[in-house]
Amino acid sequence: MSSTSAQRAITLLSLATFASAASIRVCDPLLPELSRYFAVTTGRAAQTISAFAIAYGLLQLLYGPLGDRYGKFRVIAWATLGCSVGTLGATLATDINWLVMFRALSGATAAAIMPLAMAWIGDNIAYEQRQAVLARYLTGQILGMVGGQLIGGIFADTLGWQWAFGSLLGVYLTVAALLFAELRRNPAIDDHAGVMTPSSERPPFLRQTLSLLRIHWARVTLLAVFLEGVAVYGAFAFIPYYLHKAFALPLSAAAAILAVYGLGGFLYAMMAKRLVARLGERGLAAGGGLLLGLAFTLLLLAPSWPWVTPAILISGLGFYMLHNTLQINATQMAAGYRGTAMSAFAACLFLGQSVGVSLSAVVVDSASPRWLFAAAAMVLPLVGLGFSLALRRRQIPHEHPRVSIGH
Repeated sequence: MSSTSAQRAITLLSLATFASAASIRVCDPLLPELSRYFAVTTGRAAQTISAFAIAYGLLQLLYGPLGDRYGKFRVIAWATLGCSVGTLGATLATDINWLVMFRALSGATAAAIMPLAMAWIGDNIAYEQRQAVLARYLTGQILGMVGGQLIGGIFADTLGWQWAFGSLLGVYLTVAALLFAELRRNPAIDDHAGVMTPSSERPPFLRQTLSLLRIHWARVTLLAVFLEGVAVYGAFAFIPYYLHKAFALPLSAAAAILAVYGLGGFLYAMMAKRLVARLGERGLAAGGGLLLGLAFTLLLLAPSWPWVTPAILISGLGFYMLHNTLQINATQMAAGYRGTAMSAFAACLFLGQSVGVSLSAVVVDSASPRWLFAAAAMVLPLVGLGFSLALRRRQIPHEHPRVSIGH
């Protein structure tokens, strides 16, 4: 595959990731409105987030082997089209049970997109360039998280929560059409399917997953991302609710403040090459965890809503410093079946999110979201520092894929 084709493919994968990330975050600012509309507690409304995350995490065990066998780009295209079904159902849901069910269906189909996209990049981009390329690819995720927050907040205050899901439906259908067009234009895009491990020698996907878990470094990386998911997303899901209740901000304004998180992500994307060169992976992991701890401390102590904005900005920078380091190491956990490895990585992240949101919902219904911020401020620096120390003893083998994107 040519460098131009690879760059075009990465752009399309980033668009698919935009849609998936928007779906993940769209319900955060909708929680107060969903609670009012369906006459349920905020914790019950939060099941629209945890159901998505649980289905997203569990289905990774299926999509990783499917991507390795049939082609990662092809599976992503079909999954993006499939996401429209769950999103349409969510748009038309008439009670909270149906909405939770269709959110679970959306999570089950969106599960293929991000991990297989990163695995595709791992197959096709040289290791020395991979962290910078992943940072550029992740602009789709950053914009999606920002867009999901804004879409949810704006429609919650104006036309209604159904319009938030309806707008995502249009995005999914558009991106799916572009992905299938690329498959027709470039049939060789999935040449790595079945190449790194021939199908005649490839173990069943359950045995593949168990083999992955026997690798010490894989267990370290998966544990780190699970704890990251618990601490970061468990607290983040309730920040719009906190701003709405504590400072009487409209949901659209609360969502706009949380969208500043994306600016922190963009700061990382723009500075990725320089940060990698200056800090190395160990410095990025430790620094990212410390910045996240600082951000949640500021959020905990904020006397008024303007203080929240710099905290959210810092959290975006810190998260991507830590998470991108975890991702780059995850691409090397098991190069022979990278789709399975990246799916296990995503499964741990989103199972962590589902655990974090479920536990956080109990805290929010019985106490204050500030307890969530305090817990995150303590846990995340430990995760970053712990992974940094583990990296000291780890040497990553480099391989040389066929495609190299110039600097």
